[in-house]
Amino acid sequence: MSFRVTQSMMNTQLLRNISNNMGRMNNLQNQLSTGMKINKPSDDPVGITFALRYRSEIDSNTQYSENVSSALSMMEYTDTSIGQAGDIMQRFRELLVKGANGTLEQTSLDAIKVEISQMYNQMVEIGNSQFNGKQVFNGELTGDKPYPTLGADGKVDLVADPPLLKAYQVSSDTGSIKYELSAGMKLGINITGNEVFGNAISPNATQAEIESSDNVFLLLQRAHDMLGSSDQKGISALISQVETRMNTMLSKRAEVGAKVNRVDIIQNRLADIEINLKTIQAKTEDADMSEVITNMKTEENVYQASLSVGAQLIRPSLVDFLR
Repeated sequence: MSFRVTQSMMNTQLLRNISNNMGRMNNLQNQLSTGMKINKPSDDPVGITFALRYRSEIDSNTQYSENVSSALSMMEYTDTSIGQAGDIMQRFRELLVKGANGTLEQTSLDAIKVEISQMYNQMVEIGNSQFNGKQVFNGELTGDKPYPTLGADGKVDLVADPPLLKAYQVSSDTGSIKYELSAGMKLGINITGNEVFGNAISPNATQAEIESSDNVFLLLQRAHDMLGSSDQKGISALISQVETRMNTMLSKRAEVGAKVNRVDIIQNRLADIEINLKTIQAKTEDADMSEVITNMKTEENVYQASLSVGAQLIRPSLVDFLR
Protein backbone atom coordinates (compact mmCIF):
# COMPACT_ATOMS: atom_id res chain seq x y z
CA MET A 1 0.00 0.00 0.00
CA SER A 2 1.51 3.31 -1.07
CA PHE A 3 0.91 6.64 0.60
CA ARG A 4 1.07 10.17 -0.67
CA VAL A 5 4.32 12.10 -0.09
CA THR A 6 3.67 15.77 0.48
CA GLN A 7 5.91 18.77 0.12
CA SER A 8 5.79 19.31 3.87
CA MET A 9 7.04 15.77 4.50
CA MET A 10 9.92 16.30 2.12
CA ASN A 11 10.86 19.57 3.78
CA THR A 12 10.70 18.00 7.25
CA GLN A 13 12.92 15.09 6.19
CA LEU A 14 15.36 17.48 4.57
CA LEU A 15 15.68 19.52 7.76
CA ARG A 16 16.10 16.37 9.83
CA ASN A 17 18.89 15.10 7.62
CA ILE A 18 20.68 18.46 7.60
CA SER A 19 20.35 18.67 11.39
CA ASN A 20 21.81 15.16 11.83
CA ASN A 21 24.67 16.05 9.52
CA MET A 22 25.40 19.22 11.49
CA GLY A 23 25.28 17.22 14.74
CA ARG A 24 27.96 14.86 13.42
CA MET A 25 30.03 17.83 12.29
CA ASN A 26 29.65 19.37 15.74
CA ASN A 27 30.92 16.18 17.41
CA LEU A 28 33.89 16.05 15.07
CA GLN A 29 34.57 19.73 15.71
CA ASN A 30 34.59 19.06 19.47
CA GLN A 31 37.09 16.26 18.94
CA LEU A 32 39.30 18.54 16.87
CA SER A 33 39.13 21.28 19.50
CA THR A 34 39.75 19.07 22.56
CA GLY A 35 41.86 16.34 21.00
CA MET A 36 39.65 13.78 22.75
CA LYS A 37 37.11 11.44 21.26
CA ILE A 38 35.18 11.18 24.55
CA ASN A 39 33.85 14.59 25.58
CA LYS A 40 30.68 13.43 27.29
CA PRO A 41 29.43 10.06 28.55
CA SER A 42 27.11 9.56 25.60
CA ASP A 43 30.07 9.62 23.20
CA ASP A 44 31.19 6.21 24.48
CA PRO A 45 29.36 4.87 27.58
CA VAL A 46 31.68 1.87 27.86
CA GLY A 47 34.85 3.81 27.15
CA ILE A 48 34.06 6.48 29.76
CA THR A 49 34.05 3.86 32.54
CA PHE A 50 37.54 2.71 31.53
CA ALA A 51 38.72 6.32 31.17
CA LEU A 52 37.57 7.21 34.69
CA ARG A 53 39.27 4.11 36.07
CA TYR A 54 42.54 4.99 34.34
CA ARG A 55 42.36 8.55 35.67
CA SER A 56 41.84 7.26 39.21
CA GLU A 57 44.81 4.92 38.91
CA ILE A 58 46.99 7.70 37.50
CA ASP A 59 46.02 9.98 40.42
CA SER A 60 46.91 7.23 42.90
CA ASN A 61 50.21 6.59 41.14
CA THR A 62 50.99 10.31 41.25
CA GLN A 63 50.38 10.37 45.02
CA TYR A 64 52.65 7.35 45.49
CA SER A 65 55.35 9.14 43.47
CA GLU A 66 55.05 12.18 45.73
CA ASN A 67 55.32 9.92 48.79
CA VAL A 68 58.44 8.35 47.30
CA SER A 69 60.01 11.76 46.75
CA SER A 70 59.25 12.78 50.33
CA ALA A 71 60.61 9.49 51.69
CA LEU A 72 63.82 9.81 49.65
CA SER A 73 64.39 13.37 50.84
CA MET A 74 63.85 12.36 54.46
CA MET A 75 66.15 9.34 54.26
CA GLU A 76 68.88 11.25 52.44
CA TYR A 77 68.79 13.92 55.15
CA THR A 78 68.89 11.19 57.81
CA ASP A 79 71.88 9.61 56.09
CA THR A 80 73.67 12.97 56.05
CA SER A 81 72.94 13.55 59.74
CA ILE A 82 74.18 10.12 60.78
CA GLY A 83 77.27 10.69 58.64
CA GLN A 84 77.96 13.94 60.49
CA ALA A 85 77.54 12.16 63.83
CA GLY A 86 79.94 9.48 62.61
CA ASP A 87 82.53 12.11 61.72
CA ILE A 88 82.29 13.51 65.24
CA MET A 89 82.72 10.04 66.70
CA GLN A 90 85.80 9.47 64.56
CA ARG A 91 87.31 12.69 65.82
CA PHE A 92 86.24 11.78 69.35
CA ARG A 93 88.11 8.49 69.10
CA GLU A 94 91.23 10.24 67.85
CA LEU A 95 91.13 12.61 70.80
CA LEU A 96 90.67 9.73 73.25
CA VAL A 97 93.68 7.93 71.81
CA LYS A 98 95.64 11.16 72.14
CA GLY A 99 94.33 11.77 75.66
CA ALA A 100 95.24 8.26 76.78
CA ASN A 101 98.90 9.05 76.13
CA GLY A 102 100.52 9.23 79.54
CA THR A 103 103.01 11.88 78.42
CA LEU A 104 100.43 14.65 78.02
CA GLU A 105 100.31 17.42 80.57
CA GLN A 106 97.06 18.63 82.14
CA THR A 107 97.14 21.70 79.89
CA SER A 108 96.91 19.48 76.83
CA LEU A 109 94.17 17.39 78.42
CA ASP A 110 92.22 20.55 79.17
CA ALA A 111 92.48 21.56 75.52
CA ILE A 112 91.06 18.18 74.48
CA LYS A 113 88.38 18.59 77.12
CA VAL A 114 87.25 21.90 75.60
CA GLU A 115 87.00 20.34 72.14
CA ILE A 116 84.99 17.40 73.47
CA SER A 117 82.58 19.80 75.18
CA GLN A 118 81.93 21.36 71.79
CA MET A 119 81.46 17.90 70.30
CA TYR A 120 78.84 17.21 72.95
CA ASN A 121 76.96 20.34 72.00
CA GLN A 122 77.20 19.58 68.29
CA MET A 123 76.04 16.01 68.82
CA VAL A 124 72.95 17.33 70.58
CA GLU A 125 72.35 19.64 67.62
CA ILE A 126 72.49 16.65 65.29
CA GLY A 127 70.17 14.70 67.60
CA ASN A 128 67.69 17.58 67.28
CA SER A 129 68.01 17.79 63.49
CA GLN A 130 64.94 19.08 61.68
CA PHE A 131 63.81 18.43 58.13
CA ASN A 132 60.88 20.43 56.76
CA GLY A 133 60.17 21.58 60.29
CA LYS A 134 59.99 18.02 61.68
CA GLN A 135 62.34 16.29 64.09
CA VAL A 136 64.28 13.56 62.32
CA PHE A 137 65.23 11.35 65.27
CA ASN A 138 62.17 11.56 67.54
CA GLY A 139 59.98 8.86 66.01
CA GLU A 140 56.38 9.93 65.56
CA LEU A 141 56.75 12.92 67.89
CA THR A 142 58.13 15.07 65.09
CA GLY A 143 57.11 18.31 66.77
CA ASP A 144 59.22 17.80 69.91
CA LYS A 145 62.99 17.90 70.28
CA PRO A 146 64.22 14.50 71.50
CA TYR A 147 67.22 15.89 73.37
CA PRO A 148 67.66 18.80 75.82
CA THR A 149 69.13 22.11 74.75
CA LEU A 150 71.90 24.10 76.42
CA GLY A 151 71.16 25.51 79.83
CA ALA A 152 71.46 29.18 80.65
CA ASP A 153 74.92 28.61 82.16
CA GLY A 154 76.19 27.09 78.90
CA LYS A 155 77.80 24.13 80.67
CA VAL A 156 78.49 20.78 79.05
CA ASP A 157 75.67 19.20 81.03
CA LEU A 158 72.54 19.92 79.02
CA VAL A 159 69.25 20.55 80.75
CA ALA A 160 65.95 18.91 79.81
CA ASP A 161 62.41 19.03 81.12
CA PRO A 162 62.32 18.06 83.97
CA PRO A 163 65.54 19.99 84.60
CA LEU A 164 67.34 17.15 86.39
CA LEU A 165 67.59 15.06 83.23
CA LYS A 166 70.62 15.20 80.94
CA ALA A 167 70.76 14.37 77.23
CA TYR A 168 71.98 10.83 77.94
CA GLN A 169 69.06 10.30 80.34
CA VAL A 170 66.43 11.07 77.71
CA SER A 171 64.86 8.45 75.45
CA SER A 172 63.63 9.40 72.01
CA ASP A 173 60.22 8.30 70.78
CA THR A 174 60.44 4.87 69.23
CA GLY A 175 57.50 5.19 66.82
CA SER A 176 57.97 4.36 63.16
CA ILE A 177 57.00 6.82 60.42
CA LYS A 178 55.65 4.83 57.50
CA TYR A 179 55.00 6.03 53.97
CA GLU A 180 52.63 4.23 51.62
CA LEU A 181 54.73 3.84 48.48
CA SER A 182 52.43 1.55 46.50
CA ALA A 183 49.10 -0.17 46.94
CA GLY A 184 49.18 -2.10 50.23
CA MET A 185 52.92 -1.47 50.81
CA LYS A 186 54.17 0.80 53.60
CA LEU A 187 57.81 1.38 54.48
CA GLY A 188 59.21 2.78 57.71
CA ILE A 189 61.67 5.49 56.72
CA ASN A 190 62.89 6.93 60.01
CA ILE A 191 65.70 5.99 62.41
CA THR A 192 65.13 6.85 66.06
CA GLY A 193 67.56 8.67 68.30
CA ASN A 194 67.91 5.63 70.54
CA GLU A 195 69.12 3.59 67.58
CA VAL A 196 71.73 6.14 66.52
CA PHE A 197 72.90 7.68 69.80
CA GLY A 198 72.20 4.82 72.20
CA ASN A 199 69.58 3.96 74.80
CA ALA A 200 68.94 6.37 77.64
CA ILE A 201 70.51 5.89 81.04
CA SER A 202 68.27 6.05 84.10
CA PRO A 203 69.05 8.86 86.53
CA ASN A 204 69.30 6.11 89.18
CA ALA A 205 71.60 3.89 87.10
CA THR A 206 74.31 1.98 88.91
CA GLN A 207 77.96 2.60 88.23
CA ALA A 208 78.17 -0.71 86.38
CA GLU A 209 75.30 0.32 84.07
CA ILE A 210 76.94 3.65 83.40
CA GLU A 211 80.30 2.07 82.60
CA SER A 212 78.76 -0.49 80.24
CA SER A 213 76.65 1.99 78.29
CA ASP A 214 77.72 3.19 74.85
CA ASN A 215 75.28 6.12 74.79
CA VAL A 216 77.04 8.83 72.77
CA PHE A 217 76.20 11.66 75.13
CA LEU A 218 77.26 9.66 78.15
CA LEU A 219 80.56 8.70 76.52
CA LEU A 220 81.26 12.35 75.75
CA GLN A 221 80.29 13.38 79.28
CA ARG A 222 82.47 10.71 80.88
CA ALA A 223 85.42 11.57 78.66
CA HIS A 224 84.99 15.24 79.53
CA ASP A 225 85.06 14.45 83.26
CA MET A 226 87.99 12.02 82.95
CA LEU A 227 90.08 14.56 81.07
CA GLY A 228 89.43 17.06 83.84
CA SER A 229 90.72 14.60 86.45
CA SER A 230 93.57 13.19 84.30
CA ASP A 231 92.03 9.70 84.41
CA GLN A 232 94.00 8.39 81.46
CA LYS A 233 93.26 4.77 82.30
CA GLY A 234 89.53 5.45 82.18
CA ILE A 235 89.95 7.35 78.90
CA SER A 236 91.69 4.36 77.38
CA ALA A 237 88.86 2.07 78.49
CA LEU A 238 86.31 4.30 76.71
CA ILE A 239 87.88 3.74 73.30
CA SER A 240 86.35 0.29 72.82
CA GLN A 241 82.88 1.60 73.72
CA VAL A 242 83.27 4.46 71.27
CA GLU A 243 84.21 1.96 68.56
CA THR A 244 81.13 -0.11 69.39
CA ARG A 245 78.88 2.93 69.01
CA MET A 246 80.65 3.89 65.76
CA ASN A 247 79.93 0.44 64.36
CA THR A 248 76.29 0.78 65.37
CA MET A 249 76.08 4.13 63.58
CA LEU A 250 77.61 2.61 60.46
CA SER A 251 75.08 -0.21 60.64
CA LYS A 252 72.18 2.24 60.88
CA ARG A 253 73.58 4.30 58.04
CA ALA A 254 73.83 1.14 55.93
CA GLU A 255 70.21 0.38 56.81
CA VAL A 256 69.17 3.81 55.57
CA GLY A 257 71.19 3.29 52.39
CA ALA A 258 69.50 -0.04 51.73
CA LYS A 259 66.09 1.57 52.10
CA VAL A 260 67.11 4.38 49.76
CA ASN A 261 68.06 1.80 47.14
CA ARG A 262 64.74 0.05 47.57
CA VAL A 263 62.80 3.30 47.27
CA ASP A 264 64.79 4.15 44.12
CA ILE A 265 63.58 0.88 42.61
CA ILE A 266 60.01 1.70 43.63
CA GLN A 267 60.35 5.15 42.08
CA ASN A 268 61.47 3.66 38.76
CA ARG A 269 58.61 1.17 38.88
CA LEU A 270 56.07 3.93 39.51
CA ALA A 271 57.48 5.88 36.56
CA ASP A 272 57.00 2.83 34.30
CA ILE A 273 53.47 2.32 35.59
CA GLU A 274 52.63 5.97 34.89
CA ILE A 275 53.81 5.62 31.30
CA ASN A 276 51.74 2.47 30.81
CA LEU A 277 48.62 3.99 32.35
CA LYS A 278 48.87 7.16 30.27
CA THR A 279 49.41 5.13 27.12
CA ILE A 280 46.25 3.09 27.78
CA GLN A 281 44.36 6.24 28.73
CA ALA A 282 45.39 7.90 25.47
CA LYS A 283 44.14 4.95 23.45
CA THR A 284 40.79 5.19 25.21
CA GLU A 285 40.30 8.96 25.29
CA ASP A 286 42.46 10.64 22.68
CA ALA A 287 41.13 11.22 19.18
CA ASP A 288 42.96 10.07 16.05
CA MET A 289 43.40 13.50 14.49
CA SER A 290 44.00 12.26 10.95
CA GLU A 291 40.83 10.18 11.12
CA VAL A 292 38.82 13.03 12.65
CA ILE A 293 39.97 15.52 9.99
CA THR A 294 39.13 13.06 7.21
CA ASN A 295 35.68 12.41 8.65
CA MET A 296 35.18 16.14 9.11
CA LYS A 297 35.88 16.84 5.44
CA THR A 298 33.57 14.00 4.45
CA GLU A 299 30.76 15.39 6.59
CA GLU A 300 31.32 18.87 5.16
CA ASN A 301 30.96 17.47 1.64
CA VAL A 302 27.80 15.63 2.63
CA TYR A 303 26.48 18.81 4.22
CA GLN A 304 27.15 20.83 1.10
CA ALA A 305 25.50 18.15 -1.03
CA SER A 306 22.45 18.06 1.20
CA LEU A 307 22.09 21.83 0.94
CA SER A 308 22.36 21.62 -2.84
CA VAL A 309 19.73 18.90 -3.05
CA GLY A 310 17.52 20.80 -0.64
CA ALA A 311 17.71 23.87 -2.84
CA GLN A 312 16.45 21.81 -5.75
CA LEU A 313 13.70 20.29 -3.61
CA ILE A 314 12.14 23.52 -2.35
CA ARG A 315 12.59 25.51 -5.57
CA PRO A 316 9.30 24.54 -7.34
CA SER A 317 6.49 27.07 -6.89
CA LEU A 318 2.94 27.56 -8.22
CA VAL A 319 4.36 29.55 -11.14
CA ASP A 320 6.57 26.61 -12.09
CA PHE A 321 3.54 24.30 -12.22
CA LEU A 322 1.60 26.77 -14.40
CA ARG A 323 4.33 26.96 -17.05
